Amino acid sequence: MVSASISSLYSFMFFFSLLFISVSVSSSRIIQSSDPTPTPWPHQFHSILVMNFSGSNEIINLWYDWTNGRNFNIIQKQLGGITYDCEWNNGTSFFWTSDKKCSSAQLQVGILTPNWLDGANYLGQQKIDGFLCNVWEKADFITYYEDVVTKRPVHWVFYTGRSAHVMTFEVGAVLGDEHWQAPSYCFDGTEKEDNGSDGIIESSMEGVLRSKMGGLSMYL
Repeated sequence: MVSASISSLYSFMFFFSLLFISVSVSSSRIIQSSDPTPTPWPHQFHSILVMNFSGSNEIINLWYDWTNGRNFNIIQKQLGGITYDCEWNNGTSFFWTSDKKCSSAQLQVGILTPNWLDGANYLGQQKIDGFLCNVWEKADFITYYEDVVTKRPVHWVFYTGRSAHVMTFEVGAVLGDEHWQAPSYCFDGTEKEDNGSDGIIESSMEGVLRSKMGGLSMYL
């Protein structure tokens, strides 16, 4: 009887061990199979982007300053002029050029929030620009590549094909307050007449990620 009881106990323990291993393996697979999520943008950073669209190149100095509710894109066209795009969290944006053209816009939303990529669709991993990246798609508008190791943005592509190559990413870098002010000719009527303010806007970036991926928010 004792021997039978011990045998039954061993059988039960063996069965329990197998069950525990099975549950552990299943749990591990569930954890491993969960998709990664994009890293939120730091509240302040400076990035240099090389933009390409159908062979046309631009360099953008992007200053993102969520702490102070502002975003600044300084766009240098290849062998051309400079366009300045200054956006504020109250929805006001100013666009001016090195030849004193100026326009403004009042959008329904402010600048992109640090977690603007929340809810993006994970597409897997891909090597681009020499980096192994996790890749997401957001609202059928932008494909975003983030370095697997450092979690820094590496590359993104708009639905039109315009692409951004992230050359530098300086977390915590802040542009001095004096550089954020639109020039006086944007307010005193001395700016050159702009017969196509939309042209300034559209030529400076892909277009405000309209409504925070549901409509409008950031030009790149």
